[in-house]
Amino acid sequence: MTQRPEADPPYMDSATDPPIDPPTPDRLLHTGSEGAVDPEDLVRLTGRDVTPERLEEARKLLEEYGPAAVERYLP
Repeated sequence: MTQRPEADPPYMDSATDPPIDPPTPDRLLHTGSEGAVDPEDLVRLTGRDVTPERLEEARKLLEEYGPAAVERYLP
C-alpha cells in the first residue's frame, strides 16, 4: 500500500483568512493630542499642503483649543 503525501491545506484568500494580528485595543489608540502639536502638524494631519494661510489658520485653532485641536480632525 502506498501512502499519499499530505495534501496542502486548501487555498484561502483574504476573504477567508483570519486576520494576522488582532485589533489594537482601544486603550492603546490615541491621536497624539497629549503631546506638543505645532501648526504645521495640524495642517499636515488634514492631508492638505502646508501654506502660509493654512499655517495661520492652524495657529489660531491651536491658540483656541490647544493640543485638543487635533481632535477636530482625528477620531
